[in-house]
Amino acid sequence: MPAQIMAGGKGGEDLPAQLTWQVFVCCIIAAFGGLMFGYDIGISGGVTAMDDFLLKFFPTVYVKKHKAKENNYCKYDNQMLQLFTSSLYLAAVVCSLAASKCCTRFGRKRTIQLASLFFFIGVVLNVSAVNIVMLILGRLCLGAGVGFGNQAVPLFISEIAPAKYRGGLNILFQMMVTVGILCANVVNYKTSKVHPNGWRISLGGAAIPALLLGLGSLIIVETPSSLIERGRAEEGLETLRKIRGVKDVDKEFVEILYATERAKKVKQPFRNLMKRSSRPQLVCSSVLQMFQQFTGINVIMFYAPVLFQTMGLGSDASLLSAVVTGSINSASTLIAIFSVDKFGRRILLIEAAIQMLIAQLITGIVLALHLHSTNSISKHYAYVVVILICLFVSGFAWSWGPLGWLIPSEIFPLETRTAGFFVAVSTNMIFTFLIAQAFLTMLCHMRSGIFFFFSGWIVIMGVFAIFLLPETKGIPIDEMDERAWKKHWYWKRYFKDEFVDQEEPKPKLQVTG
Repeated sequence: MPAQIMAGGKGGEDLPAQLTWQVFVCCIIAAFGGLMFGYDIGISGGVTAMDDFLLKFFPTVYVKKHKAKENNYCKYDNQMLQLFTSSLYLAAVVCSLAASKCCTRFGRKRTIQLASLFFFIGVVLNVSAVNIVMLILGRLCLGAGVGFGNQAVPLFISEIAPAKYRGGLNILFQMMVTVGILCANVVNYKTSKVHPNGWRISLGGAAIPALLLGLGSLIIVETPSSLIERGRAEEGLETLRKIRGVKDVDKEFVEILYATERAKKVKQPFRNLMKRSSRPQLVCSSVLQMFQQFTGINVIMFYAPVLFQTMGLGSDASLLSAVVTGSINSASTLIAIFSVDKFGRRILLIEAAIQMLIAQLITGIVLALHLHSTNSISKHYAYVVVILICLFVSGFAWSWGPLGWLIPSEIFPLETRTAGFFVAVSTNMIFTFLIAQAFLTMLCHMRSGIFFFFSGWIVIMGVFAIFLLPETKGIPIDEMDERAWKKHWYWKRYFKDEFVDQEEPKPKLQVTG
């Protein structure tokens, strides 16, 4: 079925498409990468609070934890213990670069398969660990899986989803992250009672999402953009017809083909990111990922059991409280799925910034007034803090959590898409590493002031969303420059001096045969 390209035509109209079962199933399977990521986020905090785990690998922390006079805020301040959590994100940064090149050369599907393989190897090393070296090596392999998965999955979903459903479908990734965190919290609550190897069961549970992603990736289709980008235009056109559920996909095919032709002219996509016209997307995607971490969310997700024990809750109560916050996290993400394509991205970000700010400030005030170095906070105030943390988590879950991944995956043109998303993912991993590595030390030195620290960042985030973030709701991914950036009051200035042929005609497709 040869395709002929002729000059003429302009994009911008809504593209015909249905939400087919094939697209929905592919997005669900791909989103198991989020389940894999979320399980790991949730499992590490619970494992590091288990006495059996601490006795085997971190005996000095075990002694500090049970020392009666030890400072409440400093019980877990240990660099190696923090490295157990954070080392994963160092590996993810490095592997995100390899994954971006893999996405371009071999496609999104193959990159997702590699993610599941690396993650499974990491699980095996962690479960069988007999010393810290094996433990950290396993975490590095898990990091490689996270780097490959977080690079490929959001791109895959953004490219395969119809424009009007792209927001909700992409948030499936974050939804699965929250489900993974919840599953990890439930597993930790159960295995904390299994001695002495409950921690091995917890870490071994990560094999399930890795296997689900690996097996599921065998049946998903490659994205039309990736196929066309790699010179398989006819296969890309046929795939586009299948996933859209309509025969009239010519307009969308032309948009992808036009974007591909432009991308081929860019020999150095990373160098192209430095161009003036790429600055708005690069700045916004990187800043969103940084802000996502400076909400303080991973402080809660990584160290919730540790944090709750610091407040004086018992081990079981701490793990159970983490299950509650995980449940709120998952339930609230559903709100984002059904609202992001109706209300848009910016309104969710702004509302949630206000909600999270209130929760963080009151939490800081309660702890400043009632939790000192060696006392135990009353159960009444401890549960008030749990409720406030649930309020904070719910706001994050329908805004900065999912949209921090969605927006960077949809704002780059094809010629810099994988390179730009690599910068976004690596920025996320770098700041996740910094927060994970520094939090327990920050908690020791800043005490309740750490919540005021994150509150200050939330104010900055809200201002950024109000003034500097364009709305991307419903805009086809390959028309983002024309319909979002060039119309934004501030960012449009970055396109005025580009030496680009603005009158270059888009190709017009004629299909015969």
